[in-house]
Amino acid sequence: QVQLVESGGGLAQAGGSLRLSCAASGRTFSGVAVGWFRQAPGKERVFVAGMARSGGGTYYADSVKGRFTISRDNAKTTMYLQMNNLVPEDTAIYYCATAIAMGVLRSTPDYWGQGTQVTVSS
Repeated sequence: QVQLVESGGGLAQAGGSLRLSCAASGRTFSGVAVGWFRQAPGKERVFVAGMARSGGGTYYADSVKGRFTISRDNAKTTMYLQMNNLVPEDTAIYYCATAIAMGVLRSTPDYWGQGTQVTVSS
């Protein structure tokens, strides 16, 4: 069993920045793919960013490329999402997730965090 706990959400102005964190516990962290999803009001949850197992690559939704950066600290079993140049359309609940591989992460993650609200004002 894996537990994921997000933190770092909140209110930001357009053009501002926020950093989300997701602390993981319960299994080997370096051996899994990690990622972030978001769900805006009235919309489905969608993939935002992902990072493959140690030594693998990073992947981003087109809407956040160049603005968001995913990273991980295996020693701290924590993943991060640095969000810069925020726009109101980034307003959503953000969820972290893990899976055995990137292909699985994008479709059916094994574990989810509880979500953290990000609100961007214009």
